[in-house]
Amino acid sequence: MARMKFICDAERCIECNGCVTACKQENEVPWGVNRRRVVTINDGVAGEKSISVACMHCSDAPCMAVCPVDCFYRTEEGVVLHDKDMCIGCGYCFYACPFGAPQFPQAGAFGMRGKMDKCTFCAGGPEKDNSKEEFAKYGSNRLAQGKLPACAEMCSTKALLGGDGDVIADIFRNRALKRGKGAEVWGWGTAYGKPDNPQQQAPTTGAKS
Repeated sequence: MARMKFICDAERCIECNGCVTACKQENEVPWGVNRRRVVTINDGVAGEKSISVACMHCSDAPCMAVCPVDCFYRTEEGVVLHDKDMCIGCGYCFYACPFGAPQFPQAGAFGMRGKMDKCTFCAGGPEKDNSKEEFAKYGSNRLAQGKLPACAEMCSTKALLGGDGDVIADIFRNRALKRGKGAEVWGWGTAYGKPDNPQQQAPTTGAKS
């Protein structure tokens, strides 16, 4: 059985926020909640890097460990989901998660917490697959349709990979092996690899025959 995971390649991420927009549009995420966000480290400094962050669907999820009502559960594919009908909005999972994945929409005049919301790996929730009730609470169930999460499919540079953990680990390992070092620690060649034939050069325009 596949174990679904996310990997974000910091060498490829260009901070376009396409993944954030795709997630909000696909799942109709409420205003004030971001299931996915792009974090930039050393912004404006040489060597800055960006990474797309959401729920990582941990194998030993701390949110599951601290939830007092056990509203979290793990699917056969390893996706960590939650039951909003059981959630009491206590916020324990928010403090336990190292990625800040659980989000709490504010409700009421005094900023009372609503039901927790988080990335579902586009796998819906406990309701019937692709039902109106499921979509209203959790968003699109793309996994039931044989599709990958919208954020990973929308990534223009393929920095964000989502799917079977073994498959995407192999993809990332291949990229790491092909990347140059030395003077080319950062740049196009580092992110996208060198051509198979280094001697082959692009034809020059306007050359005389």
